[in-house]
Amino acid sequence: MQTEAPTQWAKVIDQTRCIGCHACTTACKSENVVPLGVTRTYVKHVDVGVWPQARRAHQVTRCNQCAHAPCVQACPTSAMFKRADGIVDFDKSICIGCKACMAACPYDAIFINPEDHSAEKCNFCAHRIDMGLEPACVVVCPVEAILVGDLNDPASRVAHYVNREPVEVRRPEKETLPKLFYKGAHQATLDPLAARRPDGDLLMWSEQKRGAETVNSGTPDFSNTSAAALLTYDVPHSLPWDWRVSLYTWTKGIAAGAYLVAALLVIFGFLLSRGSSDVIRQSPMIGVIPSPLWLWVAPVLSGAFLAATGALLIWDLEHPARFLLIFTRPHWRSWLVKGAFIIAGYSLVLALHFIASLAGSTTVQTLLAFAGLPLGVMTAVYTAYLFAQAKARDLWQSPLLPPHLLVQSLLLGSAALLPFAARLESRAVAPLAWTLGITSLVHLLMVWGEVSLTHPTAHARLAVWEMTRGRYAAFFFVGMLLTLVGVAAAPLALVGLALHEHAYVQAGQSVPLA
Repeated sequence: MQTEAPTQWAKVIDQTRCIGCHACTTACKSENVVPLGVTRTYVKHVDVGVWPQARRAHQVTRCNQCAHAPCVQACPTSAMFKRADGIVDFDKSICIGCKACMAACPYDAIFINPEDHSAEKCNFCAHRIDMGLEPACVVVCPVEAILVGDLNDPASRVAHYVNREPVEVRRPEKETLPKLFYKGAHQATLDPLAARRPDGDLLMWSEQKRGAETVNSGTPDFSNTSAAALLTYDVPHSLPWDWRVSLYTWTKGIAAGAYLVAALLVIFGFLLSRGSSDVIRQSPMIGVIPSPLWLWVAPVLSGAFLAATGALLIWDLEHPARFLLIFTRPHWRSWLVKGAFIIAGYSLVLALHFIASLAGSTTVQTLLAFAGLPLGVMTAVYTAYLFAQAKARDLWQSPLLPPHLLVQSLLLGSAALLPFAARLESRAVAPLAWTLGITSLVHLLMVWGEVSLTHPTAHARLAVWEMTRGRYAAFFFVGMLLTLVGVAAAPLALVGLALHEHAYVQAGQSVPLA
């Protein structure tokens, strides 16, 4: 007995019919009470060709209702979720406003509602679908350019289009399996890099925002096609993560690195004493001097910067009062959740280590190191996996990012410990200086490889352009110079890596997606 396939809603937009009237945009705003300045759907215009052989191509832009939705995987509280009928919907009541879904979406379809500060996007007018009605945009379209239907129903017009007509999806290389199909769309509209952006970003009927909050100013010529195409209507697109996320990667690096480097000094014998029976009796690790770097400097320094990391993460949330939802209703596929629990575990180890130092128990401190070392490493590298979930950002999709973050953490940790070693533990100065020098060299070599090698996608190449020659070039090159000079002056290395992190995080978000 053959069972009926479950409903899977999909949408087809016939761009051969679309007249660019924006009726779908206004109907969506009215139906879903979308505030001014943001849109769930809009119509992008691109002028193709040169007069007198020119025409205007349109593209209706919205959520792609992906079968493998990156926003659902990245959301830490399941505020973004996929229904059984394939619709990707959202629950504003549990959204913490972390903007991970925005960074994850390859189509720039999600925004933060400026009135309720929650993530929002096209949800297929799910409330109307549940009542047996079509979405507002479908009802209002005067030329029937927007169709919805069940992909699993061979009698539906949508299934007919998808199965028998030449249709396309946006960015198929991201493997999200979009269920928004375009018929007759010009490639200059589907590819966000294909059409040249007008000088000054002054588009028809609109003046784009300028400054750090928008990806459209100060960018190179994004054209990657020989066709003469000029973008003539678009909407502003803000960067999801600002300087607080850049700074968070730096503070987290110090928090992980200070403890890791101090532990490595102990493990490799740089704080060992030979022939001191008093010391041997005091420590379960034979011959280990209870150095202040290990006793209290490393846990206090790491704890302070870990607290700063948590404060920055909470500050960056649109709903900071809801941050506990990460722990009370975690979505375990999200690396934001995994990272939060890693940081919580690492914080506990640091706190217990410091308490043990006050109690004079070197035995407990040694035992805690067995948990602190792996947690410190995971604290240093988990951001690489968090960034990898941002499938929209090709610069961050590097398999070398985890080891690079670990190297940066050791660099930051050694630089942060050096001033304390100079005053409290002179024998640690030389190994710390060597650690700083080696990790600085490895970091610079990894960055050099990152910016000089051929990049797998145009998005990654243009992000590197932004980092090295565009808006963030000053941060990048000053950061590299200070890191190089910082081998002889630890504070300069700290500042240099902070500048590099800002250039890297912001440039990774700088390439247009829609």
